[in-house]
Amino acid sequence: MKRSLVRSLCSLSLLFSGTLMLCQTAQPHTFIVSGNQFLFDGKPYQVISGEMHYTRVPRAYWHDRLRKARAMGLNTITTYVFWNVHEPRPGVYDFSGQNDVAEYIREAQQEGLNVILRPGPYVCAEWDLGGYPSWLLKDRAMVLRSNDPKYIAAMQAWFARLGKEITPLLLHNGGPIIAVQVENEYGSFGDDHAYMEAVKTALQKNGLAADVLYTADGPEQIPRGSLPELPAVINFGTGEAQKSFSILQKLRPNGPRMSGEYWAGWFDHWGEKHHVTDGNREAAELEWMLRNGYSVSMYMFHGGTSFGWMNGANSDGKNYEPDTTSYDYDAPLDEQGTPRQKYYAFRDVIARVTGKQPPAVPASLPLRTFPVATHMETASLWRNLPSPVHSSKLLTMEDLDQSYGYLLYRTHLDAGDGGELILNGLHDYAQVYVNQNLMGTLDRRLGTDRLMLPVMKQAGTLDILVENSGRVNFTKVLRTERKGLTGSVTLGGKQPQSWEIYSLPMSDPAKLHFLPEPCEGPCFYRTRMDVSEIADTYLDTSSLHKGEMWLNGRALGRFWSIGPQFALYAPGPWLHVGANDIVFFDAMGTQSDVVKSMNGPQLQ
Repeated sequence: MKRSLVRSLCSLSLLFSGTLMLCQTAQPHTFIVSGNQFLFDGKPYQVISGEMHYTRVPRAYWHDRLRKARAMGLNTITTYVFWNVHEPRPGVYDFSGQNDVAEYIREAQQEGLNVILRPGPYVCAEWDLGGYPSWLLKDRAMVLRSNDPKYIAAMQAWFARLGKEITPLLLHNGGPIIAVQVENEYGSFGDDHAYMEAVKTALQKNGLAADVLYTADGPEQIPRGSLPELPAVINFGTGEAQKSFSILQKLRPNGPRMSGEYWAGWFDHWGEKHHVTDGNREAAELEWMLRNGYSVSMYMFHGGTSFGWMNGANSDGKNYEPDTTSYDYDAPLDEQGTPRQKYYAFRDVIARVTGKQPPAVPASLPLRTFPVATHMETASLWRNLPSPVHSSKLLTMEDLDQSYGYLLYRTHLDAGDGGELILNGLHDYAQVYVNQNLMGTLDRRLGTDRLMLPVMKQAGTLDILVENSGRVNFTKVLRTERKGLTGSVTLGGKQPQSWEIYSLPMSDPAKLHFLPEPCEGPCFYRTRMDVSEIADTYLDTSSLHKGEMWLNGRALGRFWSIGPQFALYAPGPWLHVGANDIVFFDAMGTQSDVVKSMNGPQLQ
């Protein structure tokens, strides 16, 4: 569109003075592959990039983080696009506020950064369902990441809408997007090249194709995941650079030399230790890559936070490992955006190799602590249940058009009922109650799926409260990653035939009826934090058990007493001077539940 406009204006150059200047200044930049390197406007160009996701950084801080990227010496920022945040329901799109990916890209350009865009449709990213919207799973016949016509049609519709946001931002239209990735690490999932061609064609058809389209895979997976007509870049971790580039050279002797993801850190699972990697070793490896003329994008430059319920999980079909809310990643910038030691080590390397002095590092944002009221109002889950769906069979969240939160499955028991309770297909964590008394917990993470229940002396109720702990974002498990009770329930060898199923998306807890009284068990708690100035803080969750927290109606994320995360990041822009509401749901609430403000994270 812009090219044709320039051509039209240039054709009038003999009629209007000054148009020649327009023709000279409005020419778009070019970015191409030539042999083993990139050319920007015809000159050799080394991409020095870092990954940072708009959804994981408060919008008010985009400029701050992008300036810090430039100050580290980066010339490019890389980001995924997350389908599930933009199309939460079929045909309903959201590109506003935190989801304004086009504005994020424009701000990167304003800070002097080029952009590499990774629109998927699958992105992995330790993000719920790898970025796919959960409603795709409602149709059990649809096969994700395949040439299934129903899946391809949904992808086409999504790309058509995304193209309206992105097309003006491509480099040849005057924007900063120099390259667009086709799918994402597909070689670790499958080898259907016809599917990859379908994704490439959909990107091109819908205005999402930069002059450089490329694929990214682990070095050994290039033959499975790449397309012969597109350049291939490689993803690997610390200590793997020389071996990985040697494989790339053998498989693609005529392509560009680039690490699409150099893992400068790692992510955390609940129940494990916080990951810390060797920044000095990474700096030395980064220097080796840059001195050899290779391009690189470090994953992550700044991890940030998977706010709300958006964390993903790993699974090989047997083990299930949900990710924490914090996506600190031990990246050069920590979760709150403060440079850590490896930031300065990388900065020194980039300056030394390129011979270019980067801009000054912006000042770190302030961290403060604020008083939090110890008195809390409460709302028992049992007293705030919505109307149930009555069903003779078990329904999942996707069946009920629910994406996140909990489901409560209730059935009525007769005298004499009891024995071994078996939950086949528990996704993911269940608290089991008889007459609202907790009998025990079952956890997909631990592989537990059965519990002995007492024989009922008289009629009563069985309640199974199931949490969606995060959808798998890697491996073919994601194709069947529905949430709730996905199989069968038996009690004493018998299957209940009647269920009341309560949908609990946890989307607006402020509307609950809070009371000034104690509450134990699955409870919502509300208190207030008195803020004297706008600044970041962390909310200490170390005395809480398992649940989620909201600040002024915004979902901060999950807490769980098994760690390694024991505080939730509370961004300053989400606060206001005066009383700020803190609401949290603790599935195992007790009188010991207390929230405090603290001036740093607790990652152990």
